[in-house]
Amino acid sequence: MEKMEPQRRVYIFLPKKHRTALAKKYKLDHGLVIKDLSTNVNEGILQAYFRQWGSITACTIKKSPQDSDSKSASALGYVSFSSEEEADTADWAGPHYIGGMEVEAKRVVSLKVNQNRALGKDLLNESAMFLCHINQ
Repeated sequence: MEKMEPQRRVYIFLPKKHRTALAKKYKLDHGLVIKDLSTNVNEGILQAYFRQWGSITACTIKKSPQDSDSKSASALGYVSFSSEEEADTADWAGPHYIGGMEVEAKRVVSLKVNQNRALGKDLLNESAMFLCHINQ
């Protein structure tokens, strides 16, 4: 049996007017990429924190190894909401403090994954690519 490579999920950080244009052609997941997370924060803590702004459909954390130059390791998280409005509300509610630290939240969209695959497992098993802000 041939081994399948995991799909790459792309998180796109765009101004709202460009997200609206993209949504006319594609079905989108709406969420936040969370930077500067403590490595002590897990998916349960991240979900519990963001649940106050809406229904969480997916949550994952990728921990980066500790650099010899830095004193501590950090993690990057992704939280997906069930609607665009929920993701916007969570974004606007910042600044966000999770695990005793201020974190940076970036509002992103991603093309919806195949509905036949479990979204949570899909996020954990695939590599991710983050695109930077596109100027207006």
